[in-house]
Amino acid sequence: MKSWRGEGELPIPTLNFGGYLRFVLRFTGLALIIFPLMIPMFLARFLGLKALSETVVTVACKLCLWVLGIRLITRGKPMRHAGAVVANHASWLDIFTLNAVQRAYFVSKAEVRKWPLIGFIARTTGVVFIERRAADAARQKEIFLARISAGDKLLFFPEGTSTDGLRVLKFRSSLFAAFFEAGLRETMWIQPVAVVYHAPKNTDLRFYGWWGDMNFTPHFMHILGSGQQGSVTIHFADPIKVSTMPDRKVLAEACEKSVRAAMLSD
Repeated sequence: MKSWRGEGELPIPTLNFGGYLRFVLRFTGLALIIFPLMIPMFLARFLGLKALSETVVTVACKLCLWVLGIRLITRGKPMRHAGAVVANHASWLDIFTLNAVQRAYFVSKAEVRKWPLIGFIARTTGVVFIERRAADAARQKEIFLARISAGDKLLFFPEGTSTDGLRVLKFRSSLFAAFFEAGLRETMWIQPVAVVYHAPKNTDLRFYGWWGDMNFTPHFMHILGSGQQGSVTIHFADPIKVSTMPDRKVLAEACEKSVRAAMLSD
């Protein structure tokens, strides 16, 4: 999978003493939220209480954003239909912002498993890991079908990579293929969602963006150690019924157009 390279690098300043102190305090706060809540989440899953386990994840992510100091704003509402959610991808923060406003299971690239803290969160919250290579398309489709058939609402990023958060890349249609299987096409819906990060005052507009070859750890420390924070707006667009689309390419284009329109309206 190719990464989006962007237009120029995002400078990550070295943390001063105050920044390190904020990083330690916020990291500790995240750990105190995440790890204790793992117990009721696992217990709920063991007892087959899927809705309760999903609620625990949502509450945890809302609390994590509060600890980070990032204000969460929503426009529209999550759909109640069976199906999936598609969104633009701007940052590792997406796992918090998108989980905080809905119940869904992320589809993520396999490398995320190894990320510090974020990887642990991803594994424990039921993220679906896939290899995003053309040769693995059939396997991806099988995984999607299995999770959809189990009643899970999946959330994936059709851009195939993250950006600086200021644009929407072309949506790849391959991950939409599973929804056109016989028996699913008539009942599935796809809801486009736009994630728009607002940088803190007087900072680079790409402040929260994480893309290309950017090293995860410095960016993670920079966000947690920042003395000021911004906000994020989640736009829920109107869901699209799969059966109204002739094929996966047209569906991907419709979702891309919807997400881009929502971002431009922010």
